[in-house]
Order: sequence, then C-alpha cells, then structure tokens
Amino acid sequence: MRKMLCARALLLAGCAGAATFAAPAAAQDNGADTAAEAAADASDGEILVTARRREERLIDVPVAVTAFDQADLQRIQAVDLSGLQAAAPNLNLVQGRGSAASANIFIRGLGQPDALQTFDPAVGIYVDGVYLSRIQGALLGLFDVERIEVLRGPQGTLYGKNTTGGALSIVSRKPDLDTLKAAGSALYGSYDQIVLNGYISAPLVTDKAALSLAGQYDKRDGLVTDPRTGRKYNDRDSLTLRGILRVQPTERLELIASGDYNRQRNALTLGYATANLGGTLPIPAQPYGRYDYKASTSFTGDEGQRLDHWGVNLTANLELTDAITLTSITAWRKLEPDLFIDIDATQAELGDVFVGIDQRQFSQEVQLKWDTDNFRGVFGLFYLNENIRSHQEAYADNLFGVSFTRLIDDEQNTKSYAAFGQATYDFTEQLSLTAGLRYTKEKRQYDRITTTVSNFAGLNGLTFRFPGSLPAPFNLDNSATFDAWTPSVTLSFKPSDDSQIYASASRGFKAGGFNGRANSVNDLTLVVNGAPQLVTNFDPETVWTYETGAKASFLDGRVYLAANVFYSDFKDFQARVGGGAVGVFPVLNAGKMSIWGAEIEAVVKPTKAWTLRSSLGYLDAQYEEFNDGRRPPAFSCNPTGTRITCEPAFAPPLTVNLATDYRIDLGDTGSITLGGDARFVDKHFLSVDNRPGLVEDGYWLVNAFVRYDDADRRFYVQGGVKNLTDELYKTDGQEFSSVGNIQTVYFGDPRTWNVMVGFNF
Repeated sequence: MRKMLCARALLLAGCAGAATFAAPAAAQDNGADTAAEAAADASDGEILVTARRREERLIDVPVAVTAFDQADLQRIQAVDLSGLQAAAPNLNLVQGRGSAASANIFIRGLGQPDALQTFDPAVGIYVDGVYLSRIQGALLGLFDVERIEVLRGPQGTLYGKNTTGGALSIVSRKPDLDTLKAAGSALYGSYDQIVLNGYISAPLVTDKAALSLAGQYDKRDGLVTDPRTGRKYNDRDSLTLRGILRVQPTERLELIASGDYNRQRNALTLGYATANLGGTLPIPAQPYGRYDYKASTSFTGDEGQRLDHWGVNLTANLELTDAITLTSITAWRKLEPDLFIDIDATQAELGDVFVGIDQRQFSQEVQLKWDTDNFRGVFGLFYLNENIRSHQEAYADNLFGVSFTRLIDDEQNTKSYAAFGQATYDFTEQLSLTAGLRYTKEKRQYDRITTTVSNFAGLNGLTFRFPGSLPAPFNLDNSATFDAWTPSVTLSFKPSDDSQIYASASRGFKAGGFNGRANSVNDLTLVVNGAPQLVTNFDPETVWTYETGAKASFLDGRVYLAANVFYSDFKDFQARVGGGAVGVFPVLNAGKMSIWGAEIEAVVKPTKAWTLRSSLGYLDAQYEEFNDGRRPPAFSCNPTGTRITCEPAFAPPLTVNLATDYRIDLGDTGSITLGGDARFVDKHFLSVDNRPGLVEDGYWLVNAFVRYDDADRRFYVQGGVKNLTDELYKTDGQEFSSVGNIQTVYFGDPRTWNVMVGFNF
C-alpha cells in the first residue's frame, strides 16, 4: 500500500511538470514520419479531427479529444481496440465480460454496468459515423484505420446515440481516386501469434471512382491452461474483411459504399475465482493459489465462442452550394454471437451459461452542414431501429445438487429518433460561441420468458414470463418511452492561431430500459422510501458536465499542450447490483453521482529525431446518493440506510501514459527508431458493489519497440515487447454473488514479444 501511495504522489508531482503531459491527437495521413512529427506541424493545420462532425484542426476544436493514426497504433503495438488501454487520459478500455470479442469501455468513470443487451453503453462506438449498439463484437481490429478519435464527456448533441461517458469515433481509410496504394504486414509473436494485415486502394476511373480492400487475420494460442485437462483457453482467432467503393461523379457529389465482415472462432475466455463458491461442490477462492494463467472449467467438450458480425453502409456527400453540404449516412448491421461462458471459472457447474444473440439494426442520419466566414453549423435528423433476440441457457447442477438448467428467451426492440443542431458564430477572429440542442425520443419494447428444467420436481417447470407473470396492472407493461432535451454551449477564445481557451456546459442522456436478468417478481421488487414496490423498468440516466480547458502549440510547433478540468453531475445513474436472495439481480436508478477531474496532454519534440509524449487523467468520483434498499444479509452500498460505503467502479483516480521514441538516421541505409511507453492505471473496483475480491490495486504496463525503416520508408521491420515487466493485473470482473457467491476476475496478458515486417507504398 505504501508503495502504491508513493507512486501516486510521484506521478502527481511529476506529471504537473512540463515534461509529463498526455499525447495529443494524431494527424491524418500526411506523409509525416510519425504522429509526433505531424503533431509538431500543428501550426500548419495538419492535425485534423472530425470531433464536431466537420473537419477541423485539433487546435481549433474546443473539445477534450485524443486521436491516434496508423503510425500511433503501430508504435503502441495495438492490434485491436484493447491496445488503447490507458493511452488517453481517463480511458479504461479492456476486453470484457468473459467474451473474446466484447469491449468494456469506461471514459471518466462511465461505462456499461452489465454486459446484457438490455443495458446501453455509456460510451458510444462509431465506425465511419455509424453507431454500434452493442459491446459484443465491438473489440474491433485496427487494420485499415485512418484515425481513432477518443471524445471524453457526454455526447448529447451531435452523435447518433446519446451517451453520457464519451465516444470512440473510428475513421476508415478512403480509397484514393488518383493513386494506387498498398500496405501489408506480417507479425509473429508469443504463443504462436500470427497477425496478417493487407490493404490495397486502386483507382477504377481516374478522378471518378476507386476501390479499396483490406483484411486482417489474427490467431494466437491460448494463454490459460486447465490443469485438470491440459486444454488451452483465452486464445485469439479472428478474420476481418472490409471493402470500400468511392465514387465522385461530379466535383460536388461523393458516394462511399462500404461493407465489412468479422468472423471469430475462439475457445472459452476464462477468468479466476476470487470468492469461496457455494453449492454442493464448494470451491475455495484462488483454487490454484496466486494466479498464474491457470483455471478450470466445467465445460469438457468443444464449447467455445463464435461470432459473425457484418454490415453495409452508404454515405453520400452533396455540396449544394459553396457553403452548404448535405450528408446522408445509411447503414444496416447484423451481429450473431454464440458464446459459452464459464462465469465461475472452476470445475463446478454453478452458473455456466450459453448466450446466443441475433441482433440487427438499421440507422439513417441526415446532416446539413453550413460553413461561411463567421458562421458554421451542423443540423440533422437521426433514426435507429434495433431488434435483438437472445436464447440463454444457465447450467447449475452443482448449485442445487441435482440437474438444473434455466432456459431464457427474450426479445427487445428499440426505436430511437432525434433532431439536432449545433452552430458556431464568430463574434471576432478570436471570440466564438457554439450552441447546440438535441431532442431524443426512444421507444423500447421487451418480452422475456424464463423456465427451468430439473430432475427434482421442486425445481422443474418454474416459469416466469415478463410481463405476463406480473400482477395487474403491470402484466401488460412491456413497453416504455423515454425522451430528453440535451443542450450544449461553449465559449472559446483564441489568443493566437495556435492557441485556444474554452469553457463549456453540456447535458448527456442514456435511455432507460428493462431488467434483462429478471427471473421472478423478486428481481423487480425494490425498496423505495422504506416500502417494497414493483418497478418494471429503470429510468434514464442524465448528466450535466461543466468543463474549461486550453490548447496551445508553440516553439515552432515543437511543443503541443492541452489541459482541461471538468465536473460532472449525474442523476438516476443506472446500477445492476447483486441481490440478497438466490438468483436475484435488481437494477437500480441508484441516485446521484459526482465526478470531477483534470486531464493534461502534450507532445514535446526536443530535436527533430526525439519525441516525448505523455498524458495524465485524474478522477475524483463519488456516490452522493445511493438508493439501495437492500439490507443485511444482502451486500449493500448503504447497509445502514444512510451511509454510503461504495465508490464508483472502473474509475481509477489516476491514469498516466509516458512515451518516447528516438530516430537514428542511417543515411542511405534507412533509419532505426527506439521507443517505448509506460502506462499507469490506479486502484479501482470491478463491481458496482465494491466486492472485496473484485478490485484492482493499480498497475504499470511497460512496452518497448525497435524499428528499422528503409531510406524510402516503404519497408520496415519492427520488434516489440508488451508488458515488459510481466505485470499481473486485473481488467474486468463478473459479480453474480446471488448465484453460489460467484465473483470472478479477468487478467490482462502476460509479457509477450512480437516481430513484424511490412511495406507501405
């Protein structure tokens, strides 16, 4: 504990200095050798982002945003989104919830409280402007990315689905209408990992039409061994393809059609038990001692995880006049995961499950963009229709001592409508006001039936149908409508072309819904004002965030600095907590939460060959009110009814990233680059209830690489090591304490190495 406190003190002291700041947004593909060299050219307007749905210089955007281009992703050795963990201030992004393809994303302490499809994420993921509704299948490969923008804070005005925590906007490389381009790489690493990337862009009709094709193959042996059987788990097996057709029949019309497909075939993803499990086959916490990538499972066959995820979309950009552009984004997506998950990660069959999902979504967005000398705006309409069905089987023979299976079938339909607008008016060349407003209306319908199968009569044939099994007048209550107005306002002042000071206020909204884990009336019965009440759905979550910040590039672009402080005031935040009775999973609008923090980012380039990057995120997250009516023996955040004992989960007080690279010029032979980064993630809880076993005490991740580029920078060889110190750290948790006291943690990868060769022309 003393060691960790000392580390925090040193980080706070050091990161307040000029040399320890966070990495700013990277540039688009502009021929710069590295993202840092592009950052050094900020005064020339080469750091471009679309955080406000139009292309702008980073220095001109009064928004907390960090971005990464392909050079950045290779430098930090990121194969998929999890490679961004702690690479931006207050970003906590890991593989989540016992699935090889799920992304558990928290920004500024806000994320998704449960992996089930009835809970919306607090951080939205957008690919080329298309919203991905589910965290399943969202751990995307990064093989044809132009850049990734990490937007921090509520996205309540411009983005397709209101989110309270932030957004990740992924922008694909567009085909070049004039030039043939190609890139490829092959990586081999620890655990026989093979990653193959390929990209080609070719003009079909010069200046008129071009096509690009890209693909990634990623396969790795399992990291975790079951000592009882010798089987390997926690592997990687993914194939992703994307094709983009770009047509520009006139100077004012551009059409971009794209299609993508992701196929994953994995073994189980096993965590590790951290509590003494109950049932007829008691299992101690840490059954194999201190975790060493060993865990057992009750599954004995080829049960694993399969996922098929694909989509098509069409984007049309039409310049109506020199000042007005009309954009349409039409998309259809389909997601089909079939996942076996051993929630308790032991040989006991306590809460092992199969989850099969069939999700389809259609979205349409229309934007009208206005850009004149002193007025710029984006106005639009958004529509989303999502239908998701699931079939679930929960196996718990060892919980009751007899055969027991719970069968669940449910279906949810969500229709979301929104109208929005945001405009910036320049009073002078230095002073600007931006104001935005969005109206969102969502209608959600949910149906669920649960039944049991057992060779014991008392456990066989127990059926619960939602809403049919509820007492009148709730027995037809399967739909709900939520709406909200979410305004935003920003005042910005630019002392010079390469500096900015801003202050903003914005409101975020996350729709309510239905408890997708309800297996009886008990799950829907909450204590409100001291009396039990039937609550059939949970309410929306809302937040007001107030922020002030500054950005500057100076010393001829050799230094870029960005900093902000913010305060977020949450109402009715949504929490899925463990119940006191067997198999009870209540969902609460727990009350009030406040989060204030600070974020600092910088790139410093002492010489042309040497670049320093760094970032710091600080969070002070507190529950101001937690309306948890449970009492002992339930594990409660306010067991006395007044005093709150819990802290918000996945909200580390500090996240720090320190990075450097140095390029050695070899003349006509080429160049060698030496680099590395160290990332710190502070202590944080992995469950809403702060279960003692579901906590990460804080960790450092150290990565290093060496890279050779030929003189023309067309061919390269790179070798890297990730988690150089072989740190053992927890990334996520499963809390099902009301089922056999299940508490399971998941760990990050051990030390691994890789060698990559590639080309780019």
